[in-house]
Amino acid sequence: MAQILFENGALLDPAAGELRPGTSLLVEADRIVEVSDRPIRAGSALRIDARGRTLMPGLIDAHVHATITTLNLAAMQGRPATLVAFEAGRVLEAMLHRGFTTVRDAGGADWGIAEAVRRGLVKGPRLFFSGRTLSQTGGPRSDAAGLCACQIHSNGFSHVADGVPAIRKAAREELRRGATQVKIMASGGVASPSDPIWNLQYSMEELRAIVEEAEGWRTYAMAHAYTPEAISRAVEAGVRSIEHGNLIDRATAEKMARKGAYLVPTLVTYYALDEFGRKLGFPEASQRKVQGVLDAGLASLEICREAGVPLGFGTDLLGETHEQQSREFSIRAQVLSPAEVIRSATLVNAAILNRSGELGVLAPGAKADLLLVDGDPLRDLTLLEGQGKHLAAILRDGELVVNRTDA
Repeated sequence: MAQILFENGALLDPAAGELRPGTSLLVEADRIVEVSDRPIRAGSALRIDARGRTLMPGLIDAHVHATITTLNLAAMQGRPATLVAFEAGRVLEAMLHRGFTTVRDAGGADWGIAEAVRRGLVKGPRLFFSGRTLSQTGGPRSDAAGLCACQIHSNGFSHVADGVPAIRKAAREELRRGATQVKIMASGGVASPSDPIWNLQYSMEELRAIVEEAEGWRTYAMAHAYTPEAISRAVEAGVRSIEHGNLIDRATAEKMARKGAYLVPTLVTYYALDEFGRKLGFPEASQRKVQGVLDAGLASLEICREAGVPLGFGTDLLGETHEQQSREFSIRAQVLSPAEVIRSATLVNAAILNRSGELGVLAPGAKADLLLVDGDPLRDLTLLEGQGKHLAAILRDGELVVNRTDA
């Protein structure tokens, strides 16, 4: 089997938030097989001198939308699926070159795109996909659905379903198609023009039914929710991963901590929409909503950190703003330490994905997803920005996707 040996690097340990200098690391096929502070013998391996650079786990983005390829959401309705698939492939490839070796798609991507990545047809990150989101009538992504005699109205992004039987059927359909988790729209949204942020969506009975279906497949539900009321209801129903959560308060954060729920903030998308949304055709009604959540985002990080809620790392960028993905690091650095931000994008996200010990860590037996960084990200988080220009090497599943070293 092919081997790659990194020698004399500084290994970044996200759990401890420190570097371990003089570390060598051996990759064989798609796994890390040895990590040592002594020289490793591997006669046939490709040898890469990591001296002066940092070895760190590949990054994980737990909230992306690879198939939303333009901010002009009305135009997305008529975009051919074949075109979207090609565009999504380019979006994913760019993510990998920024150092994101794993992503969780929060609505839109399906088994076909994940399989294209697995086969190497798309050189992108490993993809955990939700398939179509579950939305009630009048909820996010349901504006174009209209009324029909059927129980479920589906488009490329959502199942609009009301009532427990329809909800169960919609969730089962996505799980049958291979969804690695189920996505619920549990409150009003920013991108949807007709429902206010404070709108509570789905009854407790419906929420519990979705969670039950996910658990039946040994997975979990994630929920789009902004307000304390929406977050509290979702967590009470058993939702494991709350998305966005900008308006969370202390009491709700403490409830999340007690229930063992995760929060995946997505701050960069609001900055990007505020700056570029109008120019790129984002709906005006949605643009006005951005201001209602933008300023609260940083405060939500502090509230959750103090309450003991594990913070994941997400971006939620749409269309032409995908290139701002790594800006999430510097936004969070306004209130969190570099070690905390890196931990979110590695260890915490791996736990959310139920892949602790396999992703987000450099240890024997873990997937060979790693970055070789020119410098120390614990001192300078901007090394993880710049569209990957500070990454001397990127491995995903043991494949050397980027190699700017002399090896």
